[in-house]
Amino acid sequence: MKKMNMKKGMALFMVMALAASAMTACGNKPSNEEPATEIDFNDMGNSADSSEPATEEASTDSAPEEETREGMYRSEITNEWIDESLKDQRPMAIMVDNESTALPHYGMTEADVVYEIMNSTANGRITRFMAIVKDWGKIEQFGSIRSTRPTNIMLAAEWNAVLCHDGGPFYVDEWLAKKYSANFSGGFTRVNNGKSREFTEYVCTGDLDKKFSNSKYSTEYNEFYPGQHYFFSDTEIDLSDVGDTIDCTEIELPFPHNSSRLEYNSETGTYDYFEYGKAHTDPQHGNAQLTFKNLLIQNTTFSQLDENGYLIYNAIDSGRDAYYITNGKAIEVTWIKAGESEPTIYLDKKTGEQIELNTGKTYVALVPSDSWDDVVIK
Repeated sequence: MKKMNMKKGMALFMVMALAASAMTACGNKPSNEEPATEIDFNDMGNSADSSEPATEEASTDSAPEEETREGMYRSEITNEWIDESLKDQRPMAIMVDNESTALPHYGMTEADVVYEIMNSTANGRITRFMAIVKDWGKIEQFGSIRSTRPTNIMLAAEWNAVLCHDGGPFYVDEWLAKKYSANFSGGFTRVNNGKSREFTEYVCTGDLDKKFSNSKYSTEYNEFYPGQHYFFSDTEIDLSDVGDTIDCTEIELPFPHNSSRLEYNSETGTYDYFEYGKAHTDPQHGNAQLTFKNLLIQNTTFSQLDENGYLIYNAIDSGRDAYYITNGKAIEVTWIKAGESEPTIYLDKKTGEQIELNTGKTYVALVPSDSWDDVVIK
C-alpha cells in the first residue's frame, strides 16, 4: 500500500479534528446542518524551502502516466471503470428487507456497497441491508424494499445518496427533515410474487425517473456531497506486506437471526456472502452469488429507543475497533465518523494512516458492540 499524499493527510487531519469535538451519541448536530467548508489544498503550499532552486534531476522527473479509457472514468465508489456520463450522478441507497420471506433478493449484485445493520433488538436481532447503487438507471427489479431507520439516513448522507424506502417508525421523521437528507418513500412497483403485501414492493424500471421528475431533488451531486468516500490503491493490496495480519478465509458475524457469513473465494479473489445457511444469490442476474472485494467490519455501540426493539446506532464516534479484510487477510483498524453527513473513515491501527481499499465492491457490517467479541475470523 502506498503512503497517503499531502491532500489525503490533511483531509484526515481535518476529520480527526472534527472528531475530537464530536459527541459519541447520534443526533447531536442541529437539524439545519450546513455542508462542510471546502478547503483548497493547493493553496497550502509546499513544505520544501522555496528559496532553494530545484535540482536538474528533480525538474526532469515525471509522475507515471495515469491510465485513461475513452468515455470512461474510475468510479468514486468502487474504483472500477464505468461510463463517464455517470460521473456527477448521485447514487441511490436502497433499503432491502432481509427477513427470510423476502428472499430471493433481486438486483443485489448491482450494488457497489452493501451495508448490513441490525434493524431491531427483537426477532433475533434481524438485520436489514442498505445497498448503495451508482448506476441506478440500469435497475430492472431491486429489492424487496422496506422501511428505514435513523442510522441509515446518516449513512446514506455520507454518499449524498437518495434513500429509497417505504416509511419507517416516527423516530425517522426528524432525520428525514435534515437539510442533507434526500429520500423517496413508498410508491414503488408492486410485484405479484405470491407473498404478503409487505414483501412485494421493488424498485423497478422507470420508478426512479418518475420519482425524480416529481421531486425537488437533483440527480447530480449537490452542495452536501462530502467528496470521495473511500480511497483506493493504485496497485492490488496484499495485506501480507503490511505485517501483523490475520488470516481470514471465513468470517462469521454475530447476527443470530440470519447467521451472516462470508467465505473467501480464491478463484475470484472476493468474499462470497451466505445467510440462512445458504449462498445468497440474485435471480435478476442468473443466480450469481453476492460477493465483495473489501470487507469493513465495525464495532459500533447503539441505543435502544423503546421496548419494541427500535434503535439507533451511535454512528458518530471515533477510535472504535474495526477490521479491514481483503484477499484472505485482515488487519485491525479504527474508525471515525465526525458528523451526521461526514464520511466514515478507517485508520490503520498500527500506523494511524487512512487505509486504501482494493478496487471492487465493499461490504460494511455495523456489529453491535455488545457482541463484538463474538465475531469469528477463521
